[in-house]
Amino acid sequence: MRHIKYLKANFRHFPLLPIYSTSFLYLLYYAISFLLFDVQIFLEAIPIDFLTQLIFAYILYALSRRAWSFTILHALIMGILYIGNPIKIAFFGGPLMPDDIFSLRSLMLILNGWQFIALAIVLAALVSLLFFNLTVRHWQNYVGGVFASLLTLTTLYQPQLIVKPIDTYIGTMPWNQRSNYVWQGATVHTLVETARFFLLADTAPDIDDAKEAAEFLLNQHTKQNTFEDFTPRNVHLILMESFWDVNKLVKVKFNKNPLADDFRKLWKSAGNSTSIVPVFAGMTANSEFEALCGFPVTKDTVKFERQLINDVPCLPRLLGDHGYKTIASHPNTPVFWNRVNAYKRVGFETYWSENDFVLDDINREFLGDSSLYRQVLEKLPLNNGQPVLDYIVTYFGHWDYPLNENRPTKITSNTQVDEVNGYANTIYYKSREFMDFVKELQKRDPDGIIVAFGDHLPFLGENFAGYEESNVLANNRSEFSDTMFQFHVSTPLIVIDGKRGAVKTGRLPLYQVPKLILNLLHFNEQTIMDYTIPPEDRQIRPLVNFHFDEFKDGRVNICKEPPYSPECQESLKWVDAVKIVSNDLFIGKQATRPQAN
Repeated sequence: MRHIKYLKANFRHFPLLPIYSTSFLYLLYYAISFLLFDVQIFLEAIPIDFLTQLIFAYILYALSRRAWSFTILHALIMGILYIGNPIKIAFFGGPLMPDDIFSLRSLMLILNGWQFIALAIVLAALVSLLFFNLTVRHWQNYVGGVFASLLTLTTLYQPQLIVKPIDTYIGTMPWNQRSNYVWQGATVHTLVETARFFLLADTAPDIDDAKEAAEFLLNQHTKQNTFEDFTPRNVHLILMESFWDVNKLVKVKFNKNPLADDFRKLWKSAGNSTSIVPVFAGMTANSEFEALCGFPVTKDTVKFERQLINDVPCLPRLLGDHGYKTIASHPNTPVFWNRVNAYKRVGFETYWSENDFVLDDINREFLGDSSLYRQVLEKLPLNNGQPVLDYIVTYFGHWDYPLNENRPTKITSNTQVDEVNGYANTIYYKSREFMDFVKELQKRDPDGIIVAFGDHLPFLGENFAGYEESNVLANNRSEFSDTMFQFHVSTPLIVIDGKRGAVKTGRLPLYQVPKLILNLLHFNEQTIMDYTIPPEDRQIRPLVNFHFDEFKDGRVNICKEPPYSPECQESLKWVDAVKIVSNDLFIGKQATRPQAN
């Protein structure tokens, strides 16, 4: 009896356990991935991916204290890889990436109820079992430790030894991580992208390189000067959560137009202007960064979280240095997306967050826009002799689009995707509450500049289901046409120049909004926003690992991978120079920071 218990407890007597657990979990998790999330890797990827996971399983097994604890820990780790990736692909179009670890805190803050409990249990079990299960009592443990150490050191210090073979023999498409995932499998993809994370980690550039890149960028355009004196006026910058024109779902027939009539009239007077944003269906903070600092986000990371470590002369700091009171308002947990630190670093003097508002119009956990706008107006120090930069980030409009009893359902349609009707009803209220705010704001501050934009398109079902239903997006980014790439990062943009009325900006990359505001104020000093004025013949929209050009004649040029066209080569030089200057300003020595006049 004692011998049987010993066999059950001691891992050394179950040498085939990693093969059994890997095989069973591999089949189970991939079945879930395919049946529930429609994510299936290519058959050709399975042998190498399975073998890589099996090697990892034996390393973990060799370090384990007990067979049962190894099995549970292995199931948890494989679950994160083989279920977590399909979940993210279904929601955002791409798999888990190393930078997602920095967003884990924000994810925990936004989850509620069973979702929070489920994730908390998984993470607690994972951490507890790692500490409880690992041991170094036997020779197998030391062998496992040696292999684990070799893998870790290679990933950290010689990542090219992992990246180059996989890129060469399996292949990679940097702009399309979903395709990389299905070509490589969950384990191989995680391994190579973790190594690539360290291989391509952003670092502070050499001062001479930064200055050379800055000079190149300034030479791409003629210096802009309004030839008028700087005229301080109040600036109201409003980021509207998930705000988008749902009428673009051309095959969906609504019982009434979700967008308010007066909003459509205002938007039409602005030429139906469009902001070209950096993200889809999430990561609002990256749109914030662009709208405040005037530089594009080019990596799959939340800029506020770890690539904004310097105090930078972004729009709030520039205006603050010229006598403005700078206020940011967002009724969310203040530390979400590291906003407390990020707002300070870009120059906000005051940050009104969740505890600064009366939560009197809650839609599940989201404060309604009408309440947020009203409370901001009540608190805002308008017309007291000091100009104000009033920056508002709305909260209402997050998936899965909950409404309270004061917002009954108004919109129905023929859609087969539940999220479409939910979102249409949300936008029904958001557009009307925004227009009520604009009208009241114009009464109180008729000369003020108002800029409002959607931060990203809404999530409308797994694998772009709501968009695919109207054939405006494919269900897979690898099948996007050029116009689809444009479509999936285009949101409404409203610019009102005080009494002069709406401004027709056309299609404007979001990172150019701060420069537009400074131009409306006749701010003629050199700023960091001058670096990102694009060449005169095109707009350039950098995205994660690719970019596209929009020419004045309406042509679109998607620049995804070599061999690049001559036009792509020209814009790629611009993008690369912008990355160098950006790293210098936000994480480097700021050799390119303009000197105050």
